Amino acid sequence: MPQMHKGGKYIFGRSVIGEDGAVRLPPQAVSEYQMAAEGKVYLFTGSRSTGGFCVTRKGLLAPSKIGRILAENPDLLGYTLERGAFIPYKGRFYCWTDISADGRILLSQERMDFLKVSPGDALLSIRSSDIAFTMGAKGPLLEKARNYGGEIPLF
Repeated sequence: MPQMHKGGKYIFGRSVIGEDGAVRLPPQAVSEYQMAAEGKVYLFTGSRSTGGFCVTRKGLLAPSKIGRILAENPDLLGYTLERGAFIPYKGRFYCWTDISADGRILLSQERMDFLKVSPGDALLSIRSSDIAFTMGAKGPLLEKARNYGGEIPLF
């Protein structure tokens, strides 16, 4: 996993959105965060500068300092909200979706439109915190990755 500069963010790799909306999350990120353990993940909108989305799961989100999102939104907590339907909470939008054992998720066209991503986009997988990683779609970190002299794995 490259670190593009000393003290900088760790990058797991890049994932290209397939024509059908399929995204294979980098295996190292899936393993480190045990993303496939529950069969479902939460996606939430990324920062204004990076865009894309963040990925987490109930076992990481619920006990965290932002776990209130689940306590205050029981349909999200219990996965009874329609799969992929985003709900607002304190400036971000959250949804849930299925994840395969090998770390694949599927983004519907509606979900891609909402997240402002498209088939063929290469999302940069960035270690964000101990509860989520980011699949960044734009911004200075992606520009830095394009100009990075080392290898960034593509999934």
